[in-house]
Amino acid sequence: MTATLDLARQLISIPSVTPEDLGCQKIIAERLSAIGFQIEHLRYAEVDNLWARYGTQSPLFVFAGHTDVVPTGPLEQWRNDPFTPTIDNDIMTARGTADMKSSIAAMVCACENFLAANNDIKGSIAFLITSDEEGPATDGTVKVIEYLETKNEKIDWCLVGEPSSTRTLGDVIKNGRRGSISGDLTVHGIQGHIAYPHLAKNPIHLFAPALQEFSNETWDNGNEFFPATSFQISNIHGGTGASNVIPGDLNVQFNLRFSTEISDTEIQQRVANILDKHGLNYSLQWTVSGQPFLTPGGNLVEAAQQAIKSVCNINTELSTAGGTSDGRFIAPTGAQVVELGPVNDSIHKINENINIKELEKLTAVYTQILNKLFN
Repeated sequence: MTATLDLARQLISIPSVTPEDLGCQKIIAERLSAIGFQIEHLRYAEVDNLWARYGTQSPLFVFAGHTDVVPTGPLEQWRNDPFTPTIDNDIMTARGTADMKSSIAAMVCACENFLAANNDIKGSIAFLITSDEEGPATDGTVKVIEYLETKNEKIDWCLVGEPSSTRTLGDVIKNGRRGSISGDLTVHGIQGHIAYPHLAKNPIHLFAPALQEFSNETWDNGNEFFPATSFQISNIHGGTGASNVIPGDLNVQFNLRFSTEISDTEIQQRVANILDKHGLNYSLQWTVSGQPFLTPGGNLVEAAQQAIKSVCNINTELSTAGGTSDGRFIAPTGAQVVELGPVNDSIHKINENINIKELEKLTAVYTQILNKLFN
Protein backbone atom coordinates (compact mmCIF):
# COMPACT_ATOMS: atom_id res chain seq x y z
CA MET A 1 0.00 0.00 0.00
CA THR A 2 1.40 3.39 -0.99
CA ALA A 3 1.54 6.36 1.39
CA THR A 4 -1.15 8.21 -0.56
CA LEU A 5 -3.51 5.25 -0.67
CA ASP A 6 -2.99 4.58 3.04
CA LEU A 7 -3.82 8.18 3.99
CA ALA A 8 -6.75 8.31 1.57
CA ARG A 9 -8.25 5.20 3.15
CA GLN A 10 -7.85 6.67 6.64
CA LEU A 11 -9.72 9.81 5.66
CA ILE A 12 -12.39 8.03 3.60
CA SER A 13 -13.18 5.68 6.50
CA ILE A 14 -14.40 8.64 8.56
CA PRO A 15 -18.13 9.32 7.92
CA SER A 16 -17.74 13.10 7.75
CA VAL A 17 -21.07 14.02 6.15
CA THR A 18 -21.31 17.79 5.79
CA PRO A 19 -20.76 19.82 7.93
CA GLU A 20 -19.00 17.23 10.09
CA ASP A 21 -15.24 16.72 10.01
CA LEU A 22 -15.07 14.07 12.76
CA GLY A 23 -11.28 14.16 13.06
CA CYS A 24 -10.15 14.22 9.43
CA GLN A 25 -8.43 17.56 9.89
CA LYS A 26 -6.65 16.30 13.01
CA ILE A 27 -5.06 13.53 10.95
CA ILE A 28 -4.06 16.00 8.23
CA ALA A 29 -2.70 18.48 10.77
CA GLU A 30 -0.55 15.83 12.47
CA ARG A 31 1.03 14.85 9.15
CA LEU A 32 1.70 18.47 8.20
CA SER A 33 2.99 19.44 11.65
CA ALA A 34 5.53 16.64 11.43
CA ILE A 35 7.12 18.27 8.34
CA GLY A 36 7.21 21.79 9.73
CA PHE A 37 3.79 23.33 9.09
CA GLN A 38 2.35 25.75 11.65
CA ILE A 39 -1.19 24.66 12.46
CA GLU A 40 -4.30 26.75 13.17
CA HIS A 41 -7.69 25.15 13.79
CA LEU A 42 -10.45 27.64 12.99
CA ARG A 43 -13.99 26.73 14.02
CA TYR A 44 -16.93 28.87 12.95
CA ALA A 45 -20.40 27.80 14.12
CA GLU A 46 -20.51 24.01 13.47
CA VAL A 47 -17.74 24.04 10.88
CA ASP A 48 -14.13 22.94 11.35
CA ASN A 49 -11.46 24.62 9.25
CA LEU A 50 -7.72 24.06 9.05
CA TRP A 51 -5.09 26.62 8.09
CA ALA A 52 -1.59 25.15 7.99
CA ARG A 53 1.39 27.10 6.69
CA TYR A 54 5.02 26.22 5.97
CA GLY A 55 7.24 29.28 5.70
CA THR A 56 6.60 32.99 6.10
CA GLN A 57 7.82 34.44 2.83
CA SER A 58 5.94 35.16 -0.37
CA PRO A 59 4.91 33.89 -2.83
CA LEU A 60 2.31 31.77 -1.04
CA PHE A 61 1.00 28.60 -2.66
CA VAL A 62 -2.15 27.07 -1.16
CA PHE A 63 -3.67 23.61 -1.48
CA ALA A 64 -7.43 24.01 -0.86
CA GLY A 65 -9.96 21.30 -0.22
CA HIS A 66 -12.75 19.93 1.96
CA THR A 67 -13.16 16.99 4.31
CA ASP A 68 -16.97 16.96 4.27
CA VAL A 69 -18.84 14.66 1.91
CA VAL A 70 -22.42 14.47 0.66
CA PRO A 71 -24.86 11.97 2.23
CA THR A 72 -24.59 8.38 1.04
CA GLY A 73 -28.11 7.87 -0.26
CA PRO A 74 -29.75 4.45 0.09
CA LEU A 75 -27.23 2.14 1.78
CA GLU A 76 -28.71 -0.98 0.18
CA GLN A 77 -27.73 0.32 -3.27
CA TRP A 78 -24.02 0.43 -2.43
CA ARG A 79 -21.77 -2.51 -3.34
CA ASN A 80 -20.12 -2.15 0.06
CA ASP A 81 -20.42 -0.02 3.17
CA PRO A 82 -19.92 3.55 1.84
CA PHE A 83 -17.37 4.37 4.55
CA THR A 84 -15.39 1.15 4.20
CA PRO A 85 -13.13 1.77 1.20
CA THR A 86 -13.13 -1.44 -0.80
CA ILE A 87 -10.73 -2.15 -3.66
CA ASP A 88 -11.61 -4.46 -6.55
CA ASN A 89 -9.54 -4.56 -9.76
CA ASP A 90 -7.82 -1.30 -8.80
CA ILE A 91 -11.14 0.51 -8.26
CA MET A 92 -11.67 1.84 -4.73
CA THR A 93 -15.33 2.43 -3.90
CA ALA A 94 -16.55 4.58 -1.01
CA ARG A 95 -18.06 8.00 -0.36
CA GLY A 96 -15.39 10.70 -0.66
CA THR A 97 -12.98 8.74 -2.86
CA ALA A 98 -13.23 11.18 -5.78
CA ASP A 99 -14.74 14.17 -4.01
CA MET A 100 -12.26 14.80 -2.54
CA LYS A 101 -10.37 12.98 0.20
CA SER A 102 -8.05 11.27 -2.27
CA SER A 103 -6.94 14.68 -3.49
CA ILE A 104 -6.19 15.78 0.07
CA ALA A 105 -4.13 12.64 0.65
CA ALA A 106 -2.20 13.33 -2.55
CA MET A 107 -1.61 16.94 -1.49
CA VAL A 108 -0.21 15.93 1.89
CA CYS A 109 2.05 13.25 0.42
CA ALA A 110 3.21 15.62 -2.33
CA CYS A 111 4.31 18.10 0.33
CA GLU A 112 6.10 15.36 2.26
CA ASN A 113 7.95 14.34 -0.90
CA PHE A 114 8.74 17.89 -2.00
CA LEU A 115 9.93 19.19 1.37
CA ALA A 116 12.09 16.12 1.95
CA ALA A 117 14.11 17.27 -1.05
CA ASN A 118 13.57 21.04 -0.71
CA ASN A 119 13.56 22.14 2.92
CA ASP A 120 14.61 25.75 2.24
CA ILE A 121 12.17 27.11 -0.31
CA LYS A 122 11.82 30.73 -1.36
CA GLY A 123 8.19 31.16 -0.49
CA SER A 124 5.49 29.38 1.51
CA ILE A 125 3.09 26.47 1.15
CA ALA A 126 -0.24 26.31 2.97
CA PHE A 127 -3.36 24.16 3.31
CA LEU A 128 -6.87 25.61 3.55
CA ILE A 129 -9.21 22.74 4.46
CA THR A 130 -12.87 23.10 5.41
CA SER A 131 -15.81 20.87 6.34
CA ASP A 132 -18.38 23.24 4.80
CA GLU A 133 -17.96 22.92 1.04
CA GLU A 134 -20.78 20.48 0.34
CA GLY A 135 -23.19 22.41 2.57
CA PRO A 136 -24.19 26.07 2.62
CA ALA A 137 -20.51 27.15 2.50
CA THR A 138 -21.07 30.03 4.90
CA ASP A 139 -18.68 29.09 7.72
CA GLY A 140 -15.89 27.49 5.75
CA THR A 141 -13.47 28.85 3.17
CA VAL A 142 -15.17 32.23 3.01
CA LYS A 143 -14.60 32.75 6.75
CA VAL A 144 -10.99 31.58 6.57
CA ILE A 145 -10.32 34.05 3.74
CA GLU A 146 -11.76 36.84 5.87
CA TYR A 147 -9.47 35.74 8.72
CA LEU A 148 -6.43 35.69 6.45
CA GLU A 149 -7.21 39.19 5.22
CA THR A 150 -7.16 40.48 8.81
CA LYS A 151 -3.65 39.02 9.10
CA ASN A 152 -2.62 40.40 5.69
CA GLU A 153 -1.78 36.92 4.43
CA LYS A 154 -2.00 37.09 0.64
CA ILE A 155 -2.45 33.97 -1.48
CA ASP A 156 -0.58 34.10 -4.79
CA TRP A 157 -1.39 30.63 -6.17
CA CYS A 158 -4.18 28.27 -5.13
CA LEU A 159 -4.76 24.71 -6.30
CA VAL A 160 -8.22 23.37 -5.40
CA GLY A 161 -8.32 19.57 -5.38
CA GLU A 162 -11.83 19.25 -6.79
CA PRO A 163 -12.30 16.34 -9.22
CA SER A 164 -11.75 18.13 -12.53
CA SER A 165 -10.81 15.25 -14.85
CA THR A 166 -13.41 13.73 -17.16
CA ARG A 167 -11.99 10.55 -18.71
CA THR A 168 -8.47 10.21 -17.35
CA LEU A 169 -6.42 12.04 -14.76
CA GLY A 170 -5.30 15.46 -15.93
CA ASP A 171 -7.26 15.67 -19.18
CA VAL A 172 -9.13 18.72 -17.83
CA ILE A 173 -8.26 21.39 -15.30
CA LYS A 174 -10.62 24.15 -14.30
CA ASN A 175 -9.12 27.61 -14.65
CA GLY A 176 -12.35 29.36 -13.74
CA ARG A 177 -16.01 28.88 -12.90
CA ARG A 178 -19.25 30.50 -13.87
CA GLY A 179 -21.10 32.65 -11.39
CA SER A 180 -24.37 31.47 -9.89
CA ILE A 181 -27.42 33.59 -9.05
CA SER A 182 -30.82 32.26 -7.98
CA GLY A 183 -34.19 33.96 -7.90
CA ASP A 184 -37.18 33.05 -5.74
CA LEU A 185 -40.13 34.67 -7.49
CA THR A 186 -43.76 34.84 -6.35
CA VAL A 187 -46.28 36.15 -8.86
CA HIS A 188 -49.36 37.44 -7.08
CA GLY A 189 -52.82 36.95 -8.54
CA ILE A 190 -56.31 36.68 -7.06
CA GLN A 191 -57.67 33.32 -5.94
CA GLY A 192 -61.12 32.40 -7.11
CA HIS A 193 -63.54 29.76 -8.36
CA ILE A 194 -62.43 28.31 -11.65
CA ALA A 195 -65.94 28.73 -13.06
CA TYR A 196 -65.76 32.51 -12.50
CA PRO A 197 -62.40 33.53 -13.98
CA HIS A 198 -63.56 37.14 -14.39
CA LEU A 199 -63.58 37.42 -10.60
CA ALA A 200 -60.01 36.13 -10.22
CA LYS A 201 -56.53 36.65 -11.65
CA ASN A 202 -54.66 33.51 -12.56
CA PRO A 203 -50.93 34.10 -11.83
CA ILE A 204 -49.95 31.09 -13.96
CA HIS A 205 -51.59 32.57 -17.03
CA LEU A 206 -50.22 36.01 -16.24
CA PHE A 207 -46.66 34.70 -15.93
CA ALA A 208 -46.68 32.50 -19.04
CA PRO A 209 -45.65 35.23 -21.54
CA ALA A 210 -42.83 36.37 -19.26
CA LEU A 211 -41.63 32.76 -18.91
CA GLN A 212 -41.48 32.48 -22.68
CA GLU A 213 -39.43 35.66 -22.86
CA PHE A 214 -37.03 34.50 -20.14
CA SER A 215 -36.52 31.22 -22.00
CA ASN A 216 -35.74 32.97 -25.28
CA GLU A 217 -33.57 35.75 -23.82
CA THR A 218 -29.95 35.95 -24.96
CA TRP A 219 -28.21 37.05 -21.79
CA ASP A 220 -24.78 37.14 -23.40
CA ASN A 221 -22.76 35.20 -25.96
CA GLY A 222 -20.08 33.96 -23.61
CA ASN A 223 -16.44 34.33 -24.58
CA GLU A 224 -13.27 32.37 -25.24
CA PHE A 225 -13.38 30.78 -21.79
CA PHE A 226 -17.09 30.76 -20.85
CA PRO A 227 -20.25 29.48 -22.54
CA ALA A 228 -23.22 31.82 -22.86
CA THR A 229 -25.10 32.55 -19.64
CA SER A 230 -27.89 30.02 -19.05
CA PHE A 231 -31.34 30.63 -17.49
CA GLN A 232 -33.07 27.59 -16.01
CA ILE A 233 -36.27 27.07 -14.01
CA SER A 234 -35.64 24.67 -11.12
CA ASN A 235 -39.05 24.64 -9.39
CA ILE A 236 -42.51 25.95 -10.19
CA HIS A 237 -45.57 25.63 -8.02
CA GLY A 238 -49.09 27.06 -8.02
CA GLY A 239 -52.46 25.90 -6.85
CA THR A 240 -54.20 24.52 -3.80
CA GLY A 241 -54.45 20.95 -5.02
CA ALA A 242 -58.10 21.35 -5.90
CA SER A 243 -59.12 21.23 -9.56
CA ASN A 244 -61.74 23.98 -9.23
CA VAL A 245 -59.66 26.75 -7.62
CA ILE A 246 -57.67 29.43 -9.45
CA PRO A 247 -54.49 29.89 -7.39
CA GLY A 248 -53.72 33.18 -5.71
CA ASP A 249 -49.94 32.89 -6.06
CA LEU A 250 -47.39 31.21 -8.31
CA ASN A 251 -43.90 30.44 -6.96
CA VAL A 252 -41.05 30.09 -9.44
CA GLN A 253 -37.45 29.30 -8.53
CA PHE A 254 -34.80 29.81 -11.18
CA ASN A 255 -31.05 30.03 -11.59
CA LEU A 256 -28.60 31.64 -13.97
CA ARG A 257 -25.05 30.35 -14.36
CA PHE A 258 -23.34 33.42 -15.74
CA SER A 259 -20.11 34.31 -17.45
CA THR A 260 -17.75 37.22 -17.01
CA GLU A 261 -19.62 38.98 -19.83
CA ILE A 262 -22.47 39.98 -17.51
CA SER A 263 -22.77 41.00 -13.85
CA ASP A 264 -25.26 39.82 -11.26
CA THR A 265 -26.51 43.43 -11.02
CA GLU A 266 -27.29 43.51 -14.74
CA ILE A 267 -29.06 40.15 -14.51
CA GLN A 268 -31.28 41.39 -11.68
CA GLN A 269 -32.17 44.55 -13.60
CA ARG A 270 -32.98 42.71 -16.82
CA VAL A 271 -35.18 40.19 -14.97
CA ALA A 272 -37.05 43.05 -13.29
CA ASN A 273 -37.48 44.80 -16.65
CA ILE A 274 -39.12 41.71 -18.17
CA LEU A 275 -41.43 41.20 -15.19
CA ASP A 276 -42.43 44.88 -15.19
CA LYS A 277 -42.93 44.86 -18.96
CA HIS A 278 -45.62 42.21 -18.50
CA GLY A 279 -47.32 44.18 -15.73
CA LEU A 280 -46.90 41.52 -13.07
CA ASN A 281 -47.48 41.99 -9.36
CA TYR A 282 -44.62 40.06 -7.82
CA SER A 283 -42.14 39.56 -4.99
CA LEU A 284 -38.58 38.51 -5.80
CA GLN A 285 -35.65 37.49 -3.60
CA TRP A 286 -32.15 37.02 -4.96
CA THR A 287 -29.25 34.84 -3.78
CA VAL A 288 -25.80 35.19 -5.32
CA SER A 289 -23.83 32.08 -4.38
CA GLY A 290 -20.74 32.89 -6.40
CA GLN A 291 -19.20 35.34 -8.83
CA PRO A 292 -17.49 34.09 -11.99
CA PHE A 293 -13.72 33.90 -11.83
CA LEU A 294 -11.01 33.19 -14.36
CA THR A 295 -7.28 32.54 -14.36
CA PRO A 296 -6.56 32.75 -18.10
CA GLY A 297 -2.85 32.05 -17.78
CA GLY A 298 0.18 32.64 -15.61
CA ASN A 299 2.67 30.62 -13.59
CA LEU A 300 0.13 28.32 -11.95
CA VAL A 301 -1.69 27.31 -15.14
CA GLU A 302 1.62 26.74 -16.91
CA ALA A 303 3.01 24.69 -14.01
CA ALA A 304 -0.12 22.51 -13.94
CA GLN A 305 -0.04 21.94 -17.71
CA GLN A 306 3.65 21.06 -17.67
CA ALA A 307 3.29 18.74 -14.68
CA ILE A 308 0.41 16.86 -16.30
CA LYS A 309 2.35 16.52 -19.54
CA SER A 310 5.38 15.21 -17.65
CA VAL A 311 3.52 12.70 -15.45
CA CYS A 312 0.49 11.70 -17.55
CA ASN A 313 1.88 12.41 -21.04
CA ILE A 314 -1.26 14.24 -22.17
CA ASN A 315 -2.11 17.80 -23.11
CA THR A 316 -4.65 19.13 -20.66
CA GLU A 317 -7.74 21.13 -21.59
CA LEU A 318 -8.67 24.34 -19.77
CA SER A 319 -12.34 24.48 -18.79
CA THR A 320 -14.77 26.62 -16.79
CA ALA A 321 -17.66 24.14 -16.96
CA GLY A 322 -19.43 22.59 -14.00
CA GLY A 323 -20.85 23.93 -10.77
CA THR A 324 -19.37 26.26 -8.21
CA SER A 325 -16.39 25.54 -5.97
CA ASP A 326 -14.64 27.24 -3.07
CA GLY A 327 -12.34 28.81 -5.63
CA ARG A 328 -15.02 31.50 -5.88
CA PHE A 329 -14.02 32.75 -2.43
CA ILE A 330 -10.28 32.69 -3.12
CA ALA A 331 -10.03 34.18 -6.62
CA PRO A 332 -11.44 37.62 -5.62
CA THR A 333 -8.37 38.13 -3.38
CA GLY A 334 -6.24 38.32 -6.54
CA ALA A 335 -4.92 34.76 -6.39
CA GLN A 336 -4.36 32.62 -9.45
CA VAL A 337 -6.71 29.63 -9.00
CA VAL A 338 -6.93 26.26 -10.75
CA GLU A 339 -8.82 23.09 -9.91
CA LEU A 340 -7.08 19.81 -10.54
CA GLY A 341 -8.16 16.44 -9.22
CA PRO A 342 -9.41 12.93 -10.06
CA VAL A 343 -11.97 11.79 -12.62
CA ASN A 344 -15.39 13.16 -11.70
CA ASP A 345 -17.83 10.75 -13.36
CA SER A 346 -18.91 9.12 -10.06
CA ILE A 347 -19.00 12.11 -7.70
CA HIS A 348 -22.13 12.42 -5.51
CA LYS A 349 -23.34 9.08 -6.92
CA ILE A 350 -24.01 5.71 -5.35
CA ASN A 351 -20.75 3.70 -5.50
CA GLU A 352 -18.50 6.74 -5.86
CA ASN A 353 -15.05 5.48 -6.80
CA ILE A 354 -11.51 6.18 -7.97
CA ASN A 355 -8.86 4.18 -9.80
CA ILE A 356 -6.08 3.76 -7.25
CA LYS A 357 -3.44 3.77 -10.00
CA GLU A 358 -4.24 7.43 -10.51
CA LEU A 359 -3.52 8.26 -6.85
CA GLU A 360 0.24 8.05 -7.31
CA LYS A 361 0.00 9.99 -10.56
CA LEU A 362 -1.97 12.72 -8.80
CA THR A 363 0.64 12.87 -6.03
CA ALA A 364 3.37 13.11 -8.65
CA VAL A 365 1.53 15.89 -10.51
CA TYR A 366 1.11 17.91 -7.32
CA THR A 367 4.80 17.38 -6.48
CA GLN A 368 5.83 18.50 -9.95
CA ILE A 369 3.73 21.65 -9.65
CA LEU A 370 5.54 22.56 -6.43
CA ASN A 371 8.87 21.91 -8.12
CA LYS A 372 8.02 24.10 -11.09
CA LEU A 373 6.77 26.99 -8.94
CA PHE A 374 9.54 26.96 -6.32
CA ASN A 375 12.60 25.72 -8.25
